[in-house]
Amino acid sequence: MPLRDAVRAGWGKFGASSMLRVTRAFLLPWFISASLVVVAGGPVNWVFSTTALQADSVQLQLRSTCEAGWHIYALHLPSDEGPLPTAVKLDAAPAFSLAGPVVEPVPLEKEDPAFGMRVRYHEGETTFTQNLIRGGRTAFTVHGSVEYMACNDKTCLPPTQVEFTVDIPPARSK
Repeated sequence: MPLRDAVRAGWGKFGASSMLRVTRAFLLPWFISASLVVVAGGPVNWVFSTTALQADSVQLQLRSTCEAGWHIYALHLPSDEGPLPTAVKLDAAPAFSLAGPVVEPVPLEKEDPAFGMRVRYHEGETTFTQNLIRGGRTAFTVHGSVEYMACNDKTCLPPTQVEFTVDIPPARSK
């Protein structure tokens, strides 16, 4: 009897539900680690969260953490002939409107010999913020993405896009 038939015959004693539980037990850790690689892979990790500002506004926080020696570029660079700036995009939705542009901390600045230009960048932990005005009092979801380029003193990685979804709870009572 071929091995695959023997295995199938052996599982017959336990039933399909036992086989499904065993299969899930073996595959679940793989799926979890695969999804973490997408979110946390490479030298830059992102965390997305919100803080209520007032009853009608919320602040979206996009926090990057760069491994030692790595950096990402600021939202605005002196020239478009060098590295790519970090870009934040939010999908439009009737549940909210933007209250101004994305805000970043004051970036570091230096002459970069690899690009032959002055660049602005962030290293370590950096929090970009975007204030939102609620379109109503109910809960809603914000979908968006951050595109960034990570470099160290020897190399740059291709631009990376991280998509995110953040659930916003209902507005506080006045």
